[in-house]
Amino acid sequence: MSIYKLKSSFQNLLRPLVGRLAAMGVTANQVTLIAALVSVGIGALLLVNPTPALFALVPVWMLLRMGLNAIDGMLAREHGQKSPLGGYLNEIADVVSDAALYLPFALVAPFSLPWFTAIVFLSALTEFAGVLGVAHGNGRSYEGPMGKSDRALLFGALGALVAGFGTLPAWTWHIQPMACVLLAWTLVNRVRAGLTGP
Repeated sequence: MSIYKLKSSFQNLLRPLVGRLAAMGVTANQVTLIAALVSVGIGALLLVNPTPALFALVPVWMLLRMGLNAIDGMLAREHGQKSPLGGYLNEIADVVSDAALYLPFALVAPFSLPWFTAIVFLSALTEFAGVLGVAHGNGRSYEGPMGKSDRALLFGALGALVAGFGTLPAWTWHIQPMACVLLAWTLVNRVRAGLTGP
């Protein structure tokens, strides 16, 4: 189960906007790059200045970023902008953006850099495993339970908690190993889907 299942409903809401953007000459690759640049910028800001209030940027940006991710895909598929370069940009930008937005949380107690390094690494592996389904003829895999949309929800909620309370209770330390277990589960599900097909 993953909130990725809600993607089609989300896309239906965005379709009129996507049509207007296409008419204005906006390209999928431009949207992908803008989303990545803003993600890296927010991540860098939080690393340099991990003030609790600034973590409010994370939930706001996670929601906007999910919208931009949907928009670039719709521009590519529905408006004739699909390209090999776009495929590379989409996958690489997502992994880089995730790393930039997740790592600042390692500066928030009771979290730690080793655990968040593991989370970033496993997140990248899940996306890599998802893409490999294409290489084996079974299509891109999006299985959960800790896909990109699920991680956006988790880190958006954490950002809101940090911004709202300044510190996190000690029990939230357990989110780190739990996230790693769910990411490993996601990895297994995506490898399985890539080998057997949908």
